[in-house]
Amino acid sequence: MHILSGASLRQMLTIPYVVLVLIAATVIGLLSYFAGSRAVDDLSGRVLSETVGRISQAVDKHISGSEAVLETAFPTAVPTAMSVADSLEELRTRFWLATSIHLDPNNYAYYGNRTGQFMGLYRYSETEAELRLRSDGTSPRTIYQYTHIDGELKNPVREQRIFEPRERPWYKAGQDSDKQTWTSIYIDFKTLQLVSTRARRVNNSEGQFEGVVATDLSLNLLNEFLDDLKLTTNGFAFIVEPDGNLVATSRGPHIRKGAGDDNTRLNAEDSDDPLIAATYQSVRELVNRSLYSNGTMTDSFTAPDGSVVQTGYARLTDDAGLDWIVAVAVPRQDFMHRVSRNVKRTIAMAVTACVLIGLTGIVILNIVSRDLRHLARASKALGEGVIDTQIPIHRKDEIGDLARSFEAMQQRLLTDRLTGIPNREALVRRIEERIIQQRRRGDSQPFAVLFVDLNGFKHINDKLGHEVGDRVLMEFGRRLTSSLRVEDMAARYGGDEFIVVLNQVSNRSDANSARAKLEVMLAKPLSTLGELGAVARSITTGASVGLAMCPEDGNDLDTILKHADEDMYRRKRNLDQEAIKNDPSVDGVSETVRP
Repeated sequence: MHILSGASLRQMLTIPYVVLVLIAATVIGLLSYFAGSRAVDDLSGRVLSETVGRISQAVDKHISGSEAVLETAFPTAVPTAMSVADSLEELRTRFWLATSIHLDPNNYAYYGNRTGQFMGLYRYSETEAELRLRSDGTSPRTIYQYTHIDGELKNPVREQRIFEPRERPWYKAGQDSDKQTWTSIYIDFKTLQLVSTRARRVNNSEGQFEGVVATDLSLNLLNEFLDDLKLTTNGFAFIVEPDGNLVATSRGPHIRKGAGDDNTRLNAEDSDDPLIAATYQSVRELVNRSLYSNGTMTDSFTAPDGSVVQTGYARLTDDAGLDWIVAVAVPRQDFMHRVSRNVKRTIAMAVTACVLIGLTGIVILNIVSRDLRHLARASKALGEGVIDTQIPIHRKDEIGDLARSFEAMQQRLLTDRLTGIPNREALVRRIEERIIQQRRRGDSQPFAVLFVDLNGFKHINDKLGHEVGDRVLMEFGRRLTSSLRVEDMAARYGGDEFIVVLNQVSNRSDANSARAKLEVMLAKPLSTLGELGAVARSITTGASVGLAMCPEDGNDLDTILKHADEDMYRRKRNLDQEAIKNDPSVDGVSETVRP
């Protein structure tokens, strides 16, 4: 008080107040920073895990088609003839169908047998193809061009060099394995892109080895997928083999180009980007310490420049010998820059408020602190698996941007990307919440779950293509949601399967009535097919709808879904049997096979 003894009344009323506000602003700023830091750490971990999951799904989608290609070209249970020439027409048909499954990237399938005969089908487009044929075990191959599945072979060109399939790595790998197997990744000398080959042995009618069927898989699409990822300014992702050889990367090259054709694969440790090398070393150390699992994991390490880098990674394996590591790395500062900038602005606003009016500064700081606490609680809830936590923030500054980004991420996690309706995660949460409501609150009102399976969807995909199939699924989702009450829910369960939750129904009779109305509504012709001509309009769709009541048919999620699923398959079989009675030409085999 002695310090202020000579001060004016205004100074005595303002100076202590300004000092206290400055101290409070500093404390609040620090608390806000630490709270925001914790929130960002929680949020960044989820974002990194989600990004690794997206990459893993893309890889799985990219490589899964190769298994179907081999199975279509040479079904496991179907023995092969000894001579390629004797079964050429049949092989042409099967290989055309095999390369039609995933024209990009599995557009080349080929077969070599133990006598040195060879047949390969390379698809340039949906209608144009090239047949590479070696009908004996000594001559060079002859290359034919043709159009459509049964087109005439023309423009034969005989190669100059001898192509011996039995000496190729894919043949040796397939010959020595009873299962499908991947060859080592190599650089295609024509395209300078990474390629891997999947191969499988083929037996004759006596169960003895006859040859090897294989398909090439270009890995360029994986590199393009990583390039298109929306990461932070300094974030990056890569796919690498355990020995460090890069498969794809979103930043920098994955092939070291030399003079002429002297190109080699680039090892992550030899990358010119120190962050890529450091990230791989960090992942490798975890592998060496046996801290690595097949699930998605997150970690952090200190980069050579002293900055902290947060990482997410997962190991991808399959039965054919695939073994890759997916890694995503983002400098922590990329996540923290908005929080840091916002704290600085908060302190500046507090100082300005002290000069102009302290009360305004206090109010603003309280609002900022409150919003950051909301974000911290929401991030903590997200880390504990509660995706749909409400964030009562309606700001237009950086905190509001962060809150809206958080809410947008929540919405994406609960929404099916194709149809725009709730996804499986949202569905599971709704059903589990409804079950808990019954158990804890004594709610005796039952609810119903309808398992909806779209009829004829495989036929649509096969005849009209997957793009039309996607449009059909979108229209189907819109039709489902438009037919429900506000309190009910429709969600895409997977593929062409949807789940409808009727929040409250009086009894099974009411649920059956709702199901019947839904089946009638879904049986109406789809406008998507109506726009595509007579062939599309002739396809009959509709849906089979299974019903389960809770708690009558079960009082847990798995039991309810299983009961509804089984009821749907019973109804589908009944429809098949009725179709056979009405039309003897129908073979009676449903497109949906019971798993």
